Amino acid sequence: MAKATLKTKKTEQSPEDFLNSIKDDAQRTDSIAIVKMMQKATGEKPKMWGTSIIGFGNVVLKYDSGRELDWMKIGFSPRKANLTLYGIKNSEGQDALLDKLGKYKEGKGCLYINKLSDVDTSVLKKLIEQAANAKK
Repeated sequence: MAKATLKTKKTEQSPEDFLNSIKDDAQRTDSIAIVKMMQKATGEKPKMWGTSIIGFGNVVLKYDSGRELDWMKIGFSPRKANLTLYGIKNSEGQDALLDKLGKYKEGKGCLYINKLSDVDTSVLKKLIEQAANAKK
């Protein structure tokens, strides 16, 4: 089956320029810290996906319908309301870590945190490492 066409694709935009454009100092600092965690966990360089997502690595997602989609292993986006982490909720054994994480919300495959000071960063690093290793 053909690969799906997605609006959010890997671009040549500079992740560093994107991070430096974040106006809120605390959110910029948190975002840079998350990039470092994800880069260390994946061993991959950050790449922009669309205009506001920083992703690491590449995987082909295969849906039950047979549809395939090029996507990042893990990634995040500094949104107005929170820091959105993609691909973090898909590893086994993460429930015990999520119980220790601190203040967060979750979506289907995303984790939402307001700021790094709301969570235990050592637990977040473990969640990121688990997610990165689950998709090798």
